[in-house]
Amino acid sequence: MFGQIFGDKPMGNIGLIITTVSFLLFTLLFWLLRLDTEIKSDGIYYRFYPFQLSYKQISWDRISKSYVRKYSPLTEYGGWGFRISISGNGRTFNVSGDKGLQLIYDNNKKLLIGTQRQEEIEQLLKKLGRLAVNT
Repeated sequence: MFGQIFGDKPMGNIGLIITTVSFLLFTLLFWLLRLDTEIKSDGIYYRFYPFQLSYKQISWDRISKSYVRKYSPLTEYGGWGFRISISGNGRTFNVSGDKGLQLIYDNNKKLLIGTQRQEEIEQLLKKLGRLAVNT
């Protein structure tokens, strides 16, 4: 690049530009990545931004249990992000940490939404009468 040759098999300028732009876009994606959760009287709303631009709603009549629990992202779900457990723990949306809002649907399917605000969610669920005992 800039007239300098690096290594035995140098990459062309176009390849260097594409690699650099790809790396910067990938870094920007991680910088923008966030999980937004809202708990309201009619249900739970979440979005995994920038992959979901609008919130997805789960109404309370579809949820049989909701509680906050500690979990292991690597061993239970294979990492962070949107994951589907092969060990029967259901789906998860998480970006960091090891605490999450566990939802069990009326058909026994599971969804775990990661959180950094465990106490706040527990208080809100208790206020709404939706906090189940962690079992």
